[in-house]
Amino acid sequence: MFIRKKKNKSGSQSVQIISKARGKYKVISTIGSGRTEQELQRLVFLAQQELNRLKAQTELFVSEKDISVDTIFAALSNSSIRTVGPELIFGRIYDHIGFNQIQEDLFRHLVISRLAFPLSKLRTVDYLYRYQGVKISISSVYRFLDKLNERLKDQVEQISFKHTKKTLGGKVNVVFYDMTTIYFEASTEDELRKTGFSKDGKHSNPQIFLGLLVGLGGYAIGYDIFQGNIYEGHTLIPFLEKITKKFDLDKPIVVADAGLLSKSNVKALNETGYQYILGARIKNEGDKVTKKIHEKGFKNGQLRSITKEGNLRLILSYSDKRAAKDEHNRKRGLLRLQKRIKTGKLTKANINNRGYNKYLKMDGELTVDLDEEKIEEDKKWDGLKGYVTNTELTKRQIVEHYSNLWHIEKAFRMSKTDLRIRPIYHQLRKRIEAHICISFTAYTIYKELERILYKEKSHLSLERSADLTHNMYRITYTLPESKQTKSRLLNMDDEQAELYRIIGKYF
Repeated sequence: MFIRKKKNKSGSQSVQIISKARGKYKVISTIGSGRTEQELQRLVFLAQQELNRLKAQTELFVSEKDISVDTIFAALSNSSIRTVGPELIFGRIYDHIGFNQIQEDLFRHLVISRLAFPLSKLRTVDYLYRYQGVKISISSVYRFLDKLNERLKDQVEQISFKHTKKTLGGKVNVVFYDMTTIYFEASTEDELRKTGFSKDGKHSNPQIFLGLLVGLGGYAIGYDIFQGNIYEGHTLIPFLEKITKKFDLDKPIVVADAGLLSKSNVKALNETGYQYILGARIKNEGDKVTKKIHEKGFKNGQLRSITKEGNLRLILSYSDKRAAKDEHNRKRGLLRLQKRIKTGKLTKANINNRGYNKYLKMDGELTVDLDEEKIEEDKKWDGLKGYVTNTELTKRQIVEHYSNLWHIEKAFRMSKTDLRIRPIYHQLRKRIEAHICISFTAYTIYKELERILYKEKSHLSLERSADLTHNMYRITYTLPESKQTKSRLLNMDDEQAELYRIIGKYF
């Protein structure tokens, strides 16, 4: 006898016990059918127990101990085995951070399922029933989402901020702000979902803006969502004022990229008493500053400072590696332009500041060609990067602080890939806000797991850790004599055991 997986027309697979006699196969027992790898693994486990029982019946001499064990396994059912990995790993971190202060079991389930199985809400309902034994209707989930953001957002942010402050040694002196766009598959707009400049390249899709504030290392502080057609520079000051008031922050240094560098933002930051480090658009500087930049002269790793009006400093850094990259990218862009020029299809309309089109010019009235003067002028900026600041920090400190912006870029990347913040199937604003709140909570937990994995120098990645939780099982059984019911974790493989040990050590 042996175990067989049989594909069904519906797309599922049946797990069966098969016998072979006189060259013919016979189905002894069909254990069940499933679609996911987790379901099939559980069915195979049960099939193996049944196969052992059937084989034991064919033995002439079976010990009483074997019979007792066999009796226990014969009484097991699908409900006797539960996938408990997500709760064992993510649930403990959820409690440690303090999210268990939120007296909503459904919120906990939605957050943990977002971490382990980032699915649609409908699939989440199925997951909760299949793997956690929690039975709830999709309509109940939607009713909960409709009131989630209004009731829980402030508490979620307070808990996240408190954890971030503790992680950073009790102080939040520097904060990092950035925005990303999240687009929707639907073509219709409303008061929130608007078409606008998309950072995902989906300019025809309605979208929203997500603003995120984090501390050093990318640890979460707060977030907000905005209409999809808003200019991102207009979000900075209102967002900062709201967050600093909410958490009683003592005017931290604000670090943001060049997309938020505008005269109005700089003016507002100065008027409201913020210190800041912003990415500079050094090619847009006036003639006076430009002349000073090119007179300086730079060596690899060298930092320079130029004083500007309004007690501002322009910090410049130079890198040979960055210069080589700038040159490589320009050559590649010019090569593409030359190929397009040869086709004769470029017109005056193609001469603009979009990408490498800035190198085009009109040669006569009909021919488009490369502007060699612009190309030579652009080479002067290779390897240079600038930062505008009103702080008294050293040049090195300013560059180091700004370099930490990659953490917030990583936060967006993690949210869009690992946590699959999109696609968002919701259309109502309340449900979109609830979805973002759940994802923000999940990100806070993800970052804490990342921290302890790094601290333990573990080879496990975040993605691998999430996968390992899918196959951590607990079995519940009843002893035949005493009728006592017990639960036991099934043995884990080496990677699962390492993850479980790390979680147990810290939480």
